[in-house]
Amino acid sequence: MNTSLTWLLEYPSPDVRYLALRDILQRPPDDPELLAARRAAHTSGPIAAILDAMAPEGFWVQPGPGYNPKYRSTVWSVILLAQLGASTLEDERIGRACSYLLDHSLAGGGQFSESGAPSGTADCLQGNLCWALTALGCGDPRLEKAFEWMARSVTGEGVAPMGEKNAPLRYYAAKCGPGFACGANNKLPCAWGAAKVMLAFGCLPARQRTPLIEHAIAQGVDFLLGVDPAEAAYPTGWGSKPSSNWWKFGFPVFYVTDILQVVEGLVKLGYAADARLSKALALVGAKADPTGRWPLEYDYTDKTWVDFGAKKQPNPWVTLRALRMLKTAAEQTGGDHVRGARSTC
Repeated sequence: MNTSLTWLLEYPSPDVRYLALRDILQRPPDDPELLAARRAAHTSGPIAAILDAMAPEGFWVQPGPGYNPKYRSTVWSVILLAQLGASTLEDERIGRACSYLLDHSLAGGGQFSESGAPSGTADCLQGNLCWALTALGCGDPRLEKAFEWMARSVTGEGVAPMGEKNAPLRYYAAKCGPGFACGANNKLPCAWGAAKVMLAFGCLPARQRTPLIEHAIAQGVDFLLGVDPAEAAYPTGWGSKPSSNWWKFGFPVFYVTDILQVVEGLVKLGYAADARLSKALALVGAKADPTGRWPLEYDYTDKTWVDFGAKKQPNPWVTLRALRMLKTAAEQTGGDHVRGARSTC
């Protein structure tokens, strides 16, 4: 057993052991050791702490759409729970939170919204929540409509321009157009949002990918691989060069995105062998220390319900992110990108 895997399996936080068994060793769903680890992860550690802070109705901090306050309200708590491996199969409160979120932050057109109104949507929010609810095991049929809106908002199919204010489905100032156009990026395509949308589409089994979704995936891949992801030279609406945050691998991952998440989404969609991804894959591997551990470079210390380690130190959650992606890449290419994991949502 390699050093990094031993470290993860013996790490004191129970969710780390659970994710290592599930994603790296890929134990079968009915494996007794996996089930025991999943139960431990939900009864102690970060998942338990977040669930204990939830109101009985299914929200965190205050009722409503749940975008504010950052980063302890409903939206961020649900995203974080998904990244920690929480499951509706293990605790009924998770299903209650999913239902509350759908009731209060999903607008009629299928848009997740920070305000509850159609105008409050953005690609990063839509992608994050579609991914998170899928990863948590939410089976609500409303989620299908959310995926459909996400695909339409990428391709532009059936969505009217901002100026057609009487149209039943149109763009707004924040989500201002197709192709990941975002008001927060000076109306240019936003790669942060695109990364999260692609990660969410990657969680859908092939049989659930409609022609519309396949079209959106193709458009997203063309955008993200239109430049070398290792250089992150995507459109920057308010500056002349890419954000330095692209090269800071973090945990949790909210709307700020890193190169690792771009690669996670593209590999999940089956693009590990694409030559345009080779430098980004090498960049991810190069960030590991000699024992196969990745440091925490971007964090939310004191801003979430739980802290996840010191910056610039080897971090189990960042290591899990990298290992599960690199193993999937190796499986697709027949290579050995790194000693590691298998991919799940």
